Amino acid sequence: MNPPPTRRENASYERHGTVVEDPYRWLENGEDEREAIDEWVDAQNDHADASLESAAVRDALQPEFESVARVTDYGSIAARPSGYFQEIEREDDDQAVLTYRESLEDDREVLLDPNEWSEDGTVAMGWWSLSPDGDRLAYGVDEGGNEQYDVTVIEVASGDVIDELPDLGRCHSVGWASDGLYYYRTGGADDGGQLEKSIHYHAFGTDLADDALLYEIDDPSTWPQLQTDRDGEHLLVTLVSAWERSEILYAPVGETELTPVFEGTDHLYVPLVDGDTAYLRTNLEAPTYRLVELDLSSVDGPVDPHELPEVISARDGILKTVTLADDRLICRYEHAAVSELEVFDPEGTSLHTVDLPGLGTVTGLSGNRDEPELFFGYESFDHPPAVFRYDLAAETDGDGNGDGNGNADGNENEIGNGGDALEELDRPDLESDVDLVVEQVWYESTDDVEVPMFVIHREGLERDGHNPTLLYGYGGFEISVTPSYSRFGQAFLRSGGVYAVGNFRGGGEFGKDWHRAARHERKQHTFDDMIAAAEYLIEQGYTSSDRLAIQGGSNGGLTVGAVMTQRPDLMRAVLCHVPLLDMLQFHTFLLGESWTTEYGSPDDPDAFEWIYEYSPYHNLEERDYPAVFFKTAESDTRVHPVHAWKMAARMQELDTGEHPILCKTDRDTGHGTGKPTWMIVEEALDTWSFVFEELGLEYVAP
Repeated sequence: MNPPPTRRENASYERHGTVVEDPYRWLENGEDEREAIDEWVDAQNDHADASLESAAVRDALQPEFESVARVTDYGSIAARPSGYFQEIEREDDDQAVLTYRESLEDDREVLLDPNEWSEDGTVAMGWWSLSPDGDRLAYGVDEGGNEQYDVTVIEVASGDVIDELPDLGRCHSVGWASDGLYYYRTGGADDGGQLEKSIHYHAFGTDLADDALLYEIDDPSTWPQLQTDRDGEHLLVTLVSAWERSEILYAPVGETELTPVFEGTDHLYVPLVDGDTAYLRTNLEAPTYRLVELDLSSVDGPVDPHELPEVISARDGILKTVTLADDRLICRYEHAAVSELEVFDPEGTSLHTVDLPGLGTVTGLSGNRDEPELFFGYESFDHPPAVFRYDLAAETDGDGNGDGNGNADGNENEIGNGGDALEELDRPDLESDVDLVVEQVWYESTDDVEVPMFVIHREGLERDGHNPTLLYGYGGFEISVTPSYSRFGQAFLRSGGVYAVGNFRGGGEFGKDWHRAARHERKQHTFDDMIAAAEYLIEQGYTSSDRLAIQGGSNGGLTVGAVMTQRPDLMRAVLCHVPLLDMLQFHTFLLGESWTTEYGSPDDPDAFEWIYEYSPYHNLEERDYPAVFFKTAESDTRVHPVHAWKMAARMQELDTGEHPILCKTDRDTGHGTGKPTWMIVEEALDTWSFVFEELGLEYVAP
């Protein structure tokens, strides 16, 4: 089927002496070309649906996908003196509900039910925050995944609304006071004001317009995080800039004048406040991060971070998260993207490690500060996401002596908990009917760098060079890609597919240095790593180029877009979702200006040169391309859908091959948050129908 035609204009612009052709720039003009754009999107959606819905496997996949989607899912548990809070998505729900119970033995009560907020399930609770005592709750509500939040504060015991703070933009963080709330707000996506940020204090029951202004943020790449201690004495504001550095401001709770604590730093500081102590996770003098402490009782001006006492020193593993449980510090480490948990006393002495079920990912780490218990989620490629409770009072080693010599780096003195302290509380009814092999392999990329990759397939699969294979990658913003369970991907694995997940440079799998290895002029390293991963899978006999697909979203959409334009011969199909693709214009759309710290700014002559060299939209040429499925969203307030629109239009013009170039735009969702279950199922059907069809895989029923 031929794609619908797209109007092509003789449009161009000049930047740094280079004339850049941009024949589909009219798709950016939402105000002047609204009707034409809507017609184009409708035509592209019809074309994509006709292709995706005609896939022979779709009807077979649908009942399986509906079944695995409609199970009860459990979020991790947050403990407060008032009780235990937990998100649960019941099998008939489109959105998770927030539940409460006074003790773990009690039945859960529904505190908030977003399923009642809209008929189609597209109004969602994007986040929630509990007061230190757990007697009040603040939560953010958005529509259609647009991440533009109205905030409501309620009393937990009665459910009564204490106050409402509408139109706070991208507000994700609040700090509690006895009679009010510290918060930040941004402008709206519609008026282009999302990067205008300011911090305020709101006294409950007063007019929002009268809220005190504490701080205004001018830098587009700087975002605030707010914390207050449990006793309501200290407020810490962390200003995180460029995912690379942070400054910290301080005020006694109740006051509105912020005092700088760290200024002009080149490192990250992530605080955890405990009374008068702020534990700071930092990469100062530690690319893999360490823990230092700051005495808040004596803060009256700037502090030299080099003089802060160290609590836990750096090690080979990346220190990713720290939480408090009773009187202990719990640290989550990552070793080559695999989670490990270790328990320390407040002075930084290692007590022991937590025995996890396997090579997986710990999520939602949350300690009870009043009881010796820890809660977290755990999942891996072969383990559905479950919720665990860890009893710190039962900590022992295998012999029960608790000698406290353990550490997370796998040294000879490492000890576990004897298996008695860890309890699985909740687990969805998802049992795989196929025995999986999960391997972590290493391969060589450019500059002789060794890169890890997970490879998952069913037991007994023969490496005959013809197995349909899906390679996923991201590689940016110091974000780690870790093991996760794919309920929809089980059909692919059962049917003989191979799933590979690469840990490319630019991510956070090996700390700051791994991230910086693929920033700015070094961004090509991310693409090199995905290309080398694909070549490894072919060389090792897992697959061949005509049975290989690559997948990525957001920054990962840029990754697969660049790999596709640089090596279109390497793969048979590409899944490119909510992507950045026009890298000469990205900084002019939505949050794009804040990402110039990651990629460089096209307005800078030097950065323009390296960005122009890899920008996917500008490196298309007339030739055969693999099948491509672009997926984007009209309500995306992070990455503008025009990236996918322009790329699809230009590919459809230049492609001389016979494979489909599809572009589907969702109308009632955004970058990925807040999607109702029915929409998740539809997206999974689109994705996996495309993969099965293009890779020629025959479906095996469960």
